[in-house]
This record gives sequence, C-alpha cells and structure tokens, in this order.
Amino acid sequence: MSGLEATKATPQEPRFDALNPPDPKLIDACVHCGFCLTTCPSYRVIGKETDSPRGRIYQMDALNQGQISLSAATVSHFDSCLGCLACVTACPSGVQYDRLIAATRPQIERNYPRNVWDRLYRQLIFSLFPYPARLQPLLWPLWLYQKLGVSRWVRKGLEKVSPRLAAMESLMPRLEVEQLLPKQYPERIAAVGERRFRVGLVLGCVQRLFTPQVNDASIRVLTRNGCEVVIPPRQGCCAALPHHQGQLAQAETLARQMIDAFAPYELDAVLINASGCGHTLKEYGHILARDPDYQEKAAQFSAKVKDIQEFLVQVGLTTPLHPLQLDSLSLTGTEPLVLVYQDACHMLHGQRLSQEPRQLLRQIPGLELRDPLDAALCCGSSGVYNLLQPKVADELGSQKVQNLLRTGAQGIVSANIGCRLQIQKHLHCQGKQEIPIFHPMELLDRAMQPQQGS
Repeated sequence: MSGLEATKATPQEPRFDALNPPDPKLIDACVHCGFCLTTCPSYRVIGKETDSPRGRIYQMDALNQGQISLSAATVSHFDSCLGCLACVTACPSGVQYDRLIAATRPQIERNYPRNVWDRLYRQLIFSLFPYPARLQPLLWPLWLYQKLGVSRWVRKGLEKVSPRLAAMESLMPRLEVEQLLPKQYPERIAAVGERRFRVGLVLGCVQRLFTPQVNDASIRVLTRNGCEVVIPPRQGCCAALPHHQGQLAQAETLARQMIDAFAPYELDAVLINASGCGHTLKEYGHILARDPDYQEKAAQFSAKVKDIQEFLVQVGLTTPLHPLQLDSLSLTGTEPLVLVYQDACHMLHGQRLSQEPRQLLRQIPGLELRDPLDAALCCGSSGVYNLLQPKVADELGSQKVQNLLRTGAQGIVSANIGCRLQIQKHLHCQGKQEIPIFHPMELLDRAMQPQQGS
C-alpha cells in the first residue's frame, strides 16, 4: 500500500502484542473492492485512502506482519475511525470490520505511547462520563456557568487553547434546576392493568442526567402497555464509551458490574432506550469472551437485551394512541405533525434496527414521518468521537443537520443521546435552535395521553 514503506517497523518501535490482535482470517475476507469508501464518514471528510475501512485493514495486516509500526501517523488513521459500522452494512463480502477495529483499539491503548495531553484528556473522559455519580455534582457549577451567560467568551478562549475542550463545552445541553438533584426511581414499578411482561430498564449514564425525561417517558410507555419495570439500583455504565475507544479493562469491569446488577431479577427482557448502549450490551458475549467466570453469564445477559422500540414492536402496544398536540410546535390539532427520523448508527448498522422505530411512530394518528437525504451517514457523535476528533465531527454534524432541515420537518426524532446532543449543537450553529428534538418514547408517551379536544 502506498506510504507504508515509509513507516516500516524496527524492533524498538511499538507494534501489536499477542493478546487478541486483529484476526488474519477476518482481514483476508476483505477483497479491497472499495464499496465501503462512499459509506465511510471519515473517508468522505478527510478524503484519504488510509482513513477508510479498506485502508485501515491494509494497515492492520501490515502491523500483524511487522511491516509497519504503531507510529503517530498510523495511529491517527485508526483514531479517525468513528466506529459507525456503515462499512459493515455496505460490504458485499461480509467483512467483520467491527471485530477488526474492536481488536485494534485495545492494541493501540496498550502499546502506543500517546502524548501527555492526549492521555490526560482521555483520562478525564473515561474517569467522568461513564460514572453518573461523579458527573452529577458537576451539574451545579455547569448550571451556574450557563446562567451567567459567559459561554460565548469562554468558548472562544478554549478554541485557542484546546479545540477538544471547546467541543466538550459546546455539547453541554441547557440544564434545568430539576436536573441538578439525583433522580431516584423505585426498584420495581408495577404494570398498569394486567402484567404481560417483567422487564429491566438500563438508565444510561449521560442520558439519565441530561435528558431524564426520556427514561421517565419510557417507564410510562412500558407500564401502560402491561410491563412491570425493574430498575436495579446498583446499575452503572453499560461500557459503551470505553469499549468503543479500546479501554478494554474498564469495559470488562463495567460489563461485569452491569450483569451482576441485573442478575437477581427474573426478567423477560433487559431494555435500553439509547442505541449506542444497546449495541454494546448485545456485545457482552464478545467483550467477556476471555473471562471463564462471566463468558456464559454475558452471553445469557446479551440474549435478553433489546432496544425498547424493538421490544414494543414485537409485543405490540395495548394502549391506544391519540393525535399529538405539542406546545413546542404550536400545533392547532388539525394540522399534520411532520417529523424527520434520524437513524443512529449503532441502531441502524450495529443492531440492524431500521423499521421498528418507524413502525411505532407511524401508529400515532396524524403523524407524517420523513427520512433525510444520506440518512445512513453518521452525525459525527459516535460515542466520544466528537470530543476527540472535533474537526471531522463538526463537518459531519453540519451535513447531518442540513439534510434534516431540508426535509421541511417541524421537529427531529432521535433515539440516541449522543446524536441528540450533536444535532442540538449544530442546530444552534445554524441558527435553528428552535427546532425541537424528541426521543420516540417521548412522542409515544404524549400520544398515550388524550389531548384536549381530541
């Protein structure tokens, strides 16, 4: 491959170790046809072969063979990958790029010496965001900071000092006073009427703090449709954020803790309403494949995991839906409600769920649901990608919002907290902050409540 000769490895340079390197058999499945190129967001923005799935697979093979080293240039091409998995959907040869990049990233984190600022920034992210109890106390100073109205000047200063910190600041949503205190849920919430199922609910980390209304709506939708909802008080992070960035030990620890938190309960399903979390929860069998004590437990746990929309489509709604009258859109009740649905990558490409959310939403009377141009292209959030690679993420976020707005929809529907924050940021950047964003559960919750005049 062009350019690889310039970075040939020497015995002293970092390279892959023997612990689960990218599988040569999976690498050999790639026939280098190039179908992945146009679907790859990083390739479309950066425009380099080395920043495409095909180019990264070449580099994985060369690293396995000892032909190149884990140099700064090589690592940058893996860091530029969003992990959106669009290439997996597009590949006619069935290349498991998701397995390959999941094996590569821990190799980089173990064997490549990142500079001190990069290490500190990553440590900040992975020591904070997967732990709601650590993040919760920071909401008070963040709320005060927002009330003071100094964000514009602070952000300009941060952009000069650290574009990454500026990106983190720009993604913070507006906080309300009621979000500042930890929200406590009962361990068990009874079904309304006859119980059909007993389900566990994963609350998420960032979501439970920044958009708690999504969990509230999810609980109401489930209980109104005959589900007893179990919320284990000891549940923590699903491990999605560290897993996507190669923090293997942390991901394994968090996965074990999640399994243990749900273990005491007899559940028909474990439900999640954030697509990035759902994809990782379904991957526990792979994440803990090397752990003899948890391998079987992990596989059994993952077999019960379902996205909440996937589950509701399978079991069916028993509560009638009414036309929506949303104050934020100033609808009169006689107009059709036009919304655009945004596919989250880890639902579309990771879990292969596309029609289920649409099937649910189209059951709401008077709702017109539209799809944007280039719907399968990542919005640039991708876990913490927009915190680590803000330049590429901003280009993708801008494109995504432009495509969503071109549909003429009155609001946006997104089933993932990361996408929601990314889209919210770029709506504001384009002067369209008045366009509301809803989770499908928020809309179903409202539709299950008879509106005045309906």
